[in-house]
Amino acid sequence: MGLLSDPNRRRALISLLTRLNAPICVVCYMAGVAWFMGLAFEPFTLRTYMSENAMGSTMVEERFPAGERALATGREFSAHKKKVGGMPVDWLVKTMQARGLEVFTQRFSRTLPFPDENKERYLVKGTNVYGILRAPRAPRTEALVLSAPCTPGDNNNQAVGLLLGLAQYFRNQVYWAKDIIFLVNEHDLIGMQAWLEGYHHTNTTGMDWSPLQGRGGSIQAALSLELSSDVITSLDLVLEGLNGQLPNLDLANLFYAFCQKIGVLCTIQGKLQRNDWDSVSGYSHSVQTMMLMVMKQASGRPWGDHGLFLRYHIEAATIKGINSFRQYKSDTTTIGRLLEGMYRKLNNLLERLHQSYFFYLMPSLSHFVSIGYYMPVIDYILLLICALDLWVQLATPPPRTEDGVADTEQMSSPGVLSVLTPLVISHLTGVEVAVEHFPVSETEAVVLTAIAIYTAGLALPHNTHRLLSGEGTEQGWKVLKLVAVLYLAVLLGCTALINFSLGFILALTLVPVAAFVTPHVPKILSAFILVILSPACTLLFSVFFFQELQEMPVSFIDGWMLFLSVISQGILDHSLYGSLVYPLIALLVYPCWLLFWNILFWK
Repeated sequence: MGLLSDPNRRRALISLLTRLNAPICVVCYMAGVAWFMGLAFEPFTLRTYMSENAMGSTMVEERFPAGERALATGREFSAHKKKVGGMPVDWLVKTMQARGLEVFTQRFSRTLPFPDENKERYLVKGTNVYGILRAPRAPRTEALVLSAPCTPGDNNNQAVGLLLGLAQYFRNQVYWAKDIIFLVNEHDLIGMQAWLEGYHHTNTTGMDWSPLQGRGGSIQAALSLELSSDVITSLDLVLEGLNGQLPNLDLANLFYAFCQKIGVLCTIQGKLQRNDWDSVSGYSHSVQTMMLMVMKQASGRPWGDHGLFLRYHIEAATIKGINSFRQYKSDTTTIGRLLEGMYRKLNNLLERLHQSYFFYLMPSLSHFVSIGYYMPVIDYILLLICALDLWVQLATPPPRTEDGVADTEQMSSPGVLSVLTPLVISHLTGVEVAVEHFPVSETEAVVLTAIAIYTAGLALPHNTHRLLSGEGTEQGWKVLKLVAVLYLAVLLGCTALINFSLGFILALTLVPVAAFVTPHVPKILSAFILVILSPACTLLFSVFFFQELQEMPVSFIDGWMLFLSVISQGILDHSLYGSLVYPLIALLVYPCWLLFWNILFWK
């Protein structure tokens, strides 16, 4: 404290920081990136452990015997699905009733703002079917959910068969202390959204659905099952939900513990765990796994039906069966026993899962990175030395000429319009990109219109201050940059608290722009670099990078089509489920980047 309270020492410290501004910014940025890359190194991570005492042991005896019968039920479901050309509602109702469940249906419909060409739909109508197994040994105030989406074609028929098989088996057990809801939802996420809104008596997306006639208790946890093969080589755990939300880590730990007990191969991000962490290939494998989780979380979209449960504070995950070239095989009976064990453990919960982490990254299923380890990455990257430098420059008295008179050009303070106008125009441009006012009916037209407005915004801001207040002053661009840097720091800091992955990716590209852009750098080269580091190009590069991480590289043309698809899907996710990534980029991140574009062309 003495260093800061002494005026002379304080001035010396500020002088040192401002003189070494550029080197300190570079060192801090590189330190943040190096810290993040080090998080995938196994000795720097924590081993997963069960925090909830009620689920701390897997000492339950799984006895589910009806794997073959479940497969037969799945084939019967497939036949009826082909016969009716969609969800076989009547057959499902009769089958669930025959298994002793209280069965109910829910109809729903939703008109999309523009056609979803990925799934070739515009007006979506469907029916959800669910059966409730009432708890025989409790007051029925809590519930668990097991869901399986009804998808077109031959996909996921085995999951519905296993769900019905488990329902019949669970019906004959007497130890259930929670209601168990068996849900078959149509039209994937749209059907799940309708059911959740009906269950919780909310309507946040404007969807039309019929009220639920039957309800269970307060939902404590949920699993969504996706199986498309009679034989499974491994089970993949999907955690990423809407707006980057993640379930409590104990749910992932429970899945991993039972996979280890029963002997089922388990993966996360489709990648098996490796033990050679001290080798280059082992470390690279961990980095790829962690980066895949970062990319999925940053997208803000739910990567399974479980993703919509998280907004209601319900811990949920998707278990996806994979049938690959691996020699190790697991049959449906084994998968059923794994699910039985997990639900018996969840049945023991005395309270909601809360003791473990909600913010984490996973380089493997046996190790995780907690929020206390990865948040310093953002702190390093966002170190505001450049803001301090600008503040000192603005507070320093102007130099005097030889006759002792102050330099009037340096003394001239920027007018309010010269600083406020670019700020307002940049945000109005972002509003134009975000507002859904496109009078078109095709996906390409919507996406290309958004891109056109985005591109047109590059020509607007840097001329407005000159039209309204004459030539800009030297002090003017410094004030504007100070505002833009502080704005960016607050924006990325708040984003990282909610969705660290999105904040980290944006910080990687926008912080270098904020640190070094001025009106005095070479215009053409700097403009090219700014465009490369813009939010749109960041998204384009992320598409190619994500395909590389999945070991499915694409050509430039295919990558461009994926890029357009990602934009349209982002708009649809915002409209259908309330995803915040698209409005965040359009209303806040893009206008902030436009301020730096304005500074580059300041005159």
